[in-house]
Amino acid sequence: MRKNIKITAAAAATAALALGLSACGTDSDPASKGETGAKADTSKALVVAASPTPHADILNYVKKNLAEKAGLKLEVKEFTDYVLPNTATENGQVDANFFQHKPYLDDFNKKNKTHIVPVVDVHLEPLGLYSKKVKDVKDIKAGQTVAVPNDTTNEGRALQLLAENGLITVKDGVGTNAKLSDITDKKGLEFKEIEAATVPRALDDVDAAVINGNYAIEADLKPGQDSLVLEKADGNPYANFLAVKEGNEDDPRVQKLAKLLNSDEVKKFIEDTYKGSIIPAFGEPAKS
Repeated sequence: MRKNIKITAAAAATAALALGLSACGTDSDPASKGETGAKADTSKALVVAASPTPHADILNYVKKNLAEKAGLKLEVKEFTDYVLPNTATENGQVDANFFQHKPYLDDFNKKNKTHIVPVVDVHLEPLGLYSKKVKDVKDIKAGQTVAVPNDTTNEGRALQLLAENGLITVKDGVGTNAKLSDITDKKGLEFKEIEAATVPRALDDVDAAVINGNYAIEADLKPGQDSLVLEKADGNPYANFLAVKEGNEDDPRVQKLAKLLNSDEVKKFIEDTYKGSIIPAFGEPAKS
């Protein structure tokens, strides 16, 4: 059994550079020809880049309990940022990734001229507002500082959460595209923009912080219990999904994994493990 490989942002950057140098390969190198899933070697393991929690946890559950029976070899590579999983998928370092939602992917593809596409929705990670200094959202007052993720889609999503709970007001119609410049009334609050993965570490230095669900869990926070306010699940467009480079959607290995990720077993694993902090984004709630 192959060991899961955990890659920090720095190490992954080095690997990406090395891959970039080899991407020009010879004509005999399939990657240099841009071969897609239709020509993939299905006897090889499907390599999937994932954030450690809950994405890699869910994949590892599939690997341990479901993959062998389905005839799928699965290798999980853990990445600790929101950029390298997509670039690694685009350049062929990995076959797929599992860490993001559609608004983020759309923005990433546009800015980086990448060609990543979703395959199947798996779960929702509600964004939450957390604090070590106040116990209720009503206790957040003028002069205090709130940290928010600095990437385009998650910052807009964070600002909407704050607006929905009366902490700020934003321009009409901006929705989840909101930026700090779209705030019409900060109500005396100060804002600190921080890379999403590091926001939990800023909790000691700010009065409150909006944290992505997976990073909250990694920081031993329980979104369903510890958040001051939590995103609503109903009608939420931020389901996290399995994604591949365009053209690889029909790779039989990808299709096998997609089916397993939407199985009753995975649904029950998500519900039993995360107890509402992470929510399945497919099918009806699993029976206990």
